[in-house]
Parts: sequence; structure tokens; C-alpha cells
Amino acid sequence: MEIEELVKKQRAYFYTGKTRSCGFRLKALERLEASIKRNEQEIQRALSSDLNKSSFESFMTEVGLTLSELSYARKHLAKWMREQRVLTPLSQFHARSYVIPEPYGVALVMSPWNYPFMLCLEPLIGAVAAGNCCVLKPSAYSPATSEVIKKIISEAFPEEYVAVVLGGRRENTQLLEQRFDYIFFTGGVQVGKMVMEKASRNLTPVTLELGGKSPCIVDETADLKLAAKRLVFGKYLNSGQTCVAPDYLLVHRSVKTELLGYVRHWITAMLGKEPLKNPDYPKMVNEKHYRRVLGLIQGEEILEGGYGCEKTLQIAPTVLDHITGESPVMQEEIFGPVLPVLTYDTLEEAVSFVREREKPLALYLFTRSRETEKKILGSLSFGGGCVNDTIIHLATSRMGFGGVGGSGMGSYHGKLSFDTFSHKKSMVKKYNWIDLPIRYQPYTSGKEKLLRMFLK
Repeated sequence: MEIEELVKKQRAYFYTGKTRSCGFRLKALERLEASIKRNEQEIQRALSSDLNKSSFESFMTEVGLTLSELSYARKHLAKWMREQRVLTPLSQFHARSYVIPEPYGVALVMSPWNYPFMLCLEPLIGAVAAGNCCVLKPSAYSPATSEVIKKIISEAFPEEYVAVVLGGRRENTQLLEQRFDYIFFTGGVQVGKMVMEKASRNLTPVTLELGGKSPCIVDETADLKLAAKRLVFGKYLNSGQTCVAPDYLLVHRSVKTELLGYVRHWITAMLGKEPLKNPDYPKMVNEKHYRRVLGLIQGEEILEGGYGCEKTLQIAPTVLDHITGESPVMQEEIFGPVLPVLTYDTLEEAVSFVREREKPLALYLFTRSRETEKKILGSLSFGGGCVNDTIIHLATSRMGFGGVGGSGMGSYHGKLSFDTFSHKKSMVKKYNWIDLPIRYQPYTSGKEKLLRMFLK
């Protein structure tokens, strides 16, 4: 089906009103859950093919989180859909004021390749829960997973309700030429700007989940061994191809040597002395990405790793020492298993370093000092993050996940996914048995006194 025809067909289906009821939406979410579970082994094989993800990592970071989000949405959907009563001001006596969450209509979800299953299906859960029809556009860089997503969606939904469009730039361009009621995009900053520009032609609201250089700050009071362990987990998960991965380490000069000793220890403990022989270690998504990341290492002082295997497209966990803000590796988001190390002497210096750059999607702070925690959280703007851990703040349906400034706009997960894909319609129902005359002409001094009293 041609893309333009598909969007028209979905709009016609939305106008039938079938997606409005809670029962319809719950059954749709149940079918999606059943289809995911039926195809779980195929999902894992596809993720292995695209990124060499192990079955454990596939479930921990993709399938399991998606099923958890589905379960949470089904459990709370009826409550989310209820109209919300609000107090009516005295000046509008006698009336009832309330807010109705309603679906936008036909939504477009464009997802990336690094977590190709979760980052496609989790926004869809919000779109379906909110009562929208939806077109999914998974990444062409993860073709095996995209094919499985198409199979899952075709089993669970008719295409006039939810459909998958496969392909690359041509299909992306055609989709962005259509008039959607909402666009949800996860990916890089440059493409995100293009999506927003295209959406602006039709005044289409957007959510942009982007990325950026997320810092990990370790101060002199931190539990260094535990900090290194959690840093290594977050940095090298999915071989560094995680939008909220710690992009660079900013460590207090006095504890740098000790911390890096622990970092090297945990790399070996988790991934082995020869990580490229570890069957559970993921690969770069393609040759272009492999060469780009290796290029960021060239000419730098390598403390650990620094090599790759072109045949398997794997790059060893790498640590770069004596990096400055002007180093090439600090000029773009790394999106690979390379950790640049920078130092600071005062907390104000660390704050200034982060503040001088685009607002990051995540920030991680390791400290035992409440004063340091208060200073960092109160001084720096970022999407979200952790104190004394990495990554885990996004693995919950009870908090929103999203960026700010250069790292994106909008938020989702749990109820915020429902809210993202819902318009809040404000309503006042006025009763007929009394009609206060104050607002009507002729205006008098007596009416003005009453008006001032009502509007205090």
C-alpha cells in the first residue's frame, strides 16, 4: 500500500470512533502482548543478527522492558482515560469544569537501530493506549528486527489501525511529507531537526528523543570500586550504542588513578581478557559506524582497548586518557565503547565544563556528599540521570524519560506515554437555572465592584 493511501486509510478508521473505548484499547494491547510473546525467540534471533545481542541482554534491555510497559499500561489505562474534574471559579457559578483526554488521531513513530525493538514498541504502547492509529517506521540499519516488528504488528492489528513501513531514506521522506496528527521521533540531533522542520509545515506536535554527550562525574568522596563497576556496565552495555550511555568521564584529579584501575579491573571481570571473543559482547551496527568510532580513537592515548575486528565489527572496550574539551572525541556523541577521561580540580570547574556544552540527555554523579549532589542537580540542566548509578533511571514506567534543549523535547513511559499521545480538552458545562448578570452590558460601578471581588 502506498504511504499516502495508508495514512488516509488510517484516518478514515480513526474517524469511525472504534479506538475510543477503553475495552477496544485494552484488547489491542492484549493482542500486542500475545504477539510479542509468541515471537520472542524470533526477536532474540533478530537482535543477535543486527547487533550480536545475547538473549539475556535482549530480554533485559528490550523485550522485558517492553512487556513491563505493556503490563503497566493495561493495569492503569481505565484510570488514565477518566475525565479529570477541576474546581470551577466562583465567577463561573454554577458550572462543572473538567478535562477530557482524547487521542490526536493518526500518529507516526520513527525509531532508531540501537534498541530497535524497545524504542519502536514502547512509543506505540502509548499511542494505542491513548486511542490513536499509528504508522511505525523502524530503522533500516536493523533490518532483521524491523522484519520481526512488521510480523508482530501484522498479527496483532489490521493495517488501517497500526501498520509498519519498512525502508530507508526514501520512505522516511515520503512519511514526513504526509500530514500526521503527532510525530514521535527517536534518533540523532540532525535528523531530529529535519523532522521538526517538516512537522512545522502542518503545525504537527512532536516528541524528539535525541542524545548528546552525557557526562559521568565522579568526585573524591565516591565509592570508587562500586562507581567503576556501575560505570563500566552503563558505558559498555550494547557496546556503547545507548543514547543515555555515559559519554565521557569527568573525575576529580585526586582519585583518577585509583578509579581507572577499578575501571580496567571491571572491564576484564565482566567481559574477559579478550572481550572480542566474548560471545555476549555486541557489535557495531554497520561498517560505517565501526570506522567512525575507531576514527575517534586515532592519535589519542589509549589506557585500555583501542582496537577492533573488522570482520565482526566489534570494538574492544576502550579508555582514553589525557583528553581535553578540544579533543576530537569530545566534538560529537561517541555512541560506541570508547570512554574519554577528563579531570577537574573544583566542583565549579566541573559544573562550568558541562554547562558550556549542549544540555545532555543524561547525567551521572557518583558522590557521598549531599552538598555535591545538591550543587550538581541544582546547577545543571539535563534530561534525567542517576546518583551513584548509570542507565537505570529509564527502566521504569513510573517516571518519564526525555531530553531537554539539544537532547530533545517531550517525555514518555507509563502515564506520560499516554499523556504524550493525548490532547487534554478543557470543558466547562454551565447550568441553566442561574445566570449571573455581571458580565453582561450595561457595565456599572456596582458590577465592577462585584467583578473585582470575584476575580481576586
